[in-house]
Amino acid sequence: MNMKRVIIIGTMIVTMSFAGTAWGQSAISPIPTAKWSIVDLDTREGSSDELLDALNQASEVDLYQELYNGKSLRTITEENNGNLDEVIAIQVRQLKEQLDERLASGSISSEQHAAQQAELEELVTRSANTAYSLA
Repeated sequence: MNMKRVIIIGTMIVTMSFAGTAWGQSAISPIPTAKWSIVDLDTREGSSDELLDALNQASEVDLYQELYNGKSLRTITEENNGNLDEVIAIQVRQLKEQLDERLASGSISSEQHAAQQAELEELVTRSANTAYSLA
């Protein structure tokens, strides 16, 4: 490879990386992504989880295993005499809280917040009725 080309490309890379941080901001602005998770794998003992209560699940590990085996939240709820409407309401509320936090931190605009919030109930309902095969 031509040595001149290596020096020019190297200089360009160094200049771009320094120029991006010169004004206190990164040159690359990542697109914010939502942390949309059905299960929080926090396995602390003694913590009561309202989602687990609504699903009538003993632990998050059990719920994770059932989801991993391809069961939908609807199936898990029906098998354990849980309350699917409550499960959906809990997840919608938790996702709204995440969206509010993202709006407050400035990672999403108010337009994005409104658009995503309008879709939450449908998204969570569809997700609860869908079995994802991971096994």
